[in-house]
Amino acid sequence: MLSRAGTIFTIGYEGTTQPELIAALKTAGVARVIDVRAVPLSRKPGFSKNVLAAGLSEAGIGYINLRALGTPPAGREAARKGRRAELAAIYAGQLATTEAAAQIEQMRDLAAEQPSALLCFERDPAACHRSLLVAHAMPDAKVIDLFA
Repeated sequence: MLSRAGTIFTIGYEGTTQPELIAALKTAGVARVIDVRAVPLSRKPGFSKNVLAAGLSEAGIGYINLRALGTPPAGREAARKGRRAELAAIYAGQLATTEAAAQIEQMRDLAAEQPSALLCFERDPAACHRSLLVAHAMPDAKVIDLFA
């Protein structure tokens, strides 16, 4: 699989506020957030899609949701229970879909255009599908995990 070498940031909003997340993104020089949640809603204030997009826009940071790059419900359940191998297997199936393949190309193009961060809930990228996504789609990229 071809990948565009470069840098990709990842960030999880678990345990933080929207202003703290935006400050970290700005400090790192991130110009766009690529939300890789299958369900871009959150019980945590400031992190549902529209509210998050508005806050980021106000800060001069772009936003896009690529929901086909999110984790299916069974994968989210495996992640919550710490079953990393099960998450990886379920997520590999998701990445094999036609829609996910198209959104991987879109993600690569977006990341090549300007500094971008993949966003999901999980604070620890090793426990999240973000690390699986980067390994699959951009294996040669330099990865910078914010809030890691």
